[in-house]
Amino acid sequence: MSNHAAELLVDCLAAQGCDRVFTVPGESFLPVLDALRDRSGIQTVTCRQEGGVTFMACADGTMTGRPGVAFVTRGPGATNASIGVHVAMQDSQPMILFVGDVGREMRDREGFQEVDFPAFFGPICKWAARIDRADRIPEYIARAYATAISGRPGPVVLALPEDMLHEEGVEATVRPFVHKPAQPPCPDALAAMMALIGDAAAPLAIIGGAGWHEKAHLHFTAFAERIGLPVATAFRRQDAIAPDSPVYAGNLGYGPGPKLVERVKAADLLLVVGARLGEATTDGYTLITPDHPGQQVIHVHPDPAELNRVYRADLAICADPDEFAESAALWDDGAVIPFDAGAEAHAEWLAWSTPGEADFALDLGRAMATVREQVPADAIICNGAGNFAGWWHRFWHYHGFPGQLAPTCGAMGYGIPAAVAAALRYPDRCVIAAAGDGDFLMNAQELATAVQYGADMLVIVFDNSAYGTIRMHQEREFPGRVSATDLANPDFAAMATAFGGWGLRVATTAEFASGLADALGRKGVRVLHCITDIEQLSAGGATVSGLRDR
Repeated sequence: MSNHAAELLVDCLAAQGCDRVFTVPGESFLPVLDALRDRSGIQTVTCRQEGGVTFMACADGTMTGRPGVAFVTRGPGATNASIGVHVAMQDSQPMILFVGDVGREMRDREGFQEVDFPAFFGPICKWAARIDRADRIPEYIARAYATAISGRPGPVVLALPEDMLHEEGVEATVRPFVHKPAQPPCPDALAAMMALIGDAAAPLAIIGGAGWHEKAHLHFTAFAERIGLPVATAFRRQDAIAPDSPVYAGNLGYGPGPKLVERVKAADLLLVVGARLGEATTDGYTLITPDHPGQQVIHVHPDPAELNRVYRADLAICADPDEFAESAALWDDGAVIPFDAGAEAHAEWLAWSTPGEADFALDLGRAMATVREQVPADAIICNGAGNFAGWWHRFWHYHGFPGQLAPTCGAMGYGIPAAVAAALRYPDRCVIAAAGDGDFLMNAQELATAVQYGADMLVIVFDNSAYGTIRMHQEREFPGRVSATDLANPDFAAMATAFGGWGLRVATTAEFASGLADALGRKGVRVLHCITDIEQLSAGGATVSGLRDR
């Protein structure tokens, strides 16, 4: 064990199982960078912008269930990084952001790049603090891990005064590995839940969210299939259940299947597991209202503060989704007669998620059919925000777990950094960053990071030369009055080549099919630049001309 502050901090990270950190280096934490240099068990990934750093850390925490770790410098570095903290909070994903801070003797003078980080980050994270004493580093690191993974997972921000990191002769003991608290459901609560389900005529489950991992994926699927319970996934939680499960009913969020919407409205009982029932999942709290008259809600969530916070729960169960799902799968008292609705809902979703044909040079529905034919079923799909994502959410079937890395808070620029993290974490799986043209340029610089670290990933860009989502809303509210939504784009395929990767520009459905096959036959960083028509505005069928006519 080292008695140097920065080396002690790295020792503490190693004790918690940290094997990778993401950073843009800064002079404020040089001792940490030096300590990481000699730590063979922790890879340091140098990124090109702090937003990319925290997006990668957020995605890494999503995949592992342990906090993704990020280091940035004070002032501009920290403010750039804040977008990833916001995503981690709204997405309930564990992450720890370390921020190099001004020296302790400089504080409260508005020194160079000084920010009050606990005050700045406090509203968008679970805990924000400053480590002023080097001998308390083990305490703060252990608490950060415990806070990030317990209850509703989320981000923690710790500021590191520059002078503190240089201290020698520190007397402190590294704390052992912090385990997530086991939160099995109360047997009486499970019995009450089964009785409510047994009495229901049209129950429906909505799953995915805080603490949902492979154990929950497997056991909840078994439970739902045993009783024929239709299962919908919350917004951008589509890998929470296998898409070929005979009870999978589709995804909620933006552009859900109309029959699923009707099924949610008609449900007399909703079993909500892991999800917060946020604005996107509930269509602005209207598809399911906070008081949900005529419906009963069983809400299962790992954080007691979330239960009954927005939605009235007829039965609130505070439990870890993994533990709950296993208990539910093993529960068998004959109280529930299997339902037929699960198979019916699955058939409706299969019809909704089957692409048709449209009269466009590059038909995105047919393009997604091609993706399903050529791309491995367990591919990890990473996307940021924009209408382009609707084609993936509707037509791609998320077989792998983890299989979907996408921000529920709708942050643009998430896809490429998330794909870098996924490619490093799962080098043997196909990783695709799905992007729109506006989304792509938010963090295209991280292609340099991908090339530098040998990430094997494909970027598929749908380019309609517009901020398409905003254009859609604009055409609804101010038809024909286009303002601030047109984009003049570079050649993204040429950009890929400039970064040291491979790129191809395609403009027809046939070119897309051959280009995708070419890309999948290669290794490294690849960009497929797809020229699309702005008329083809959304996966739900909205067009510019249609909105104007209406």
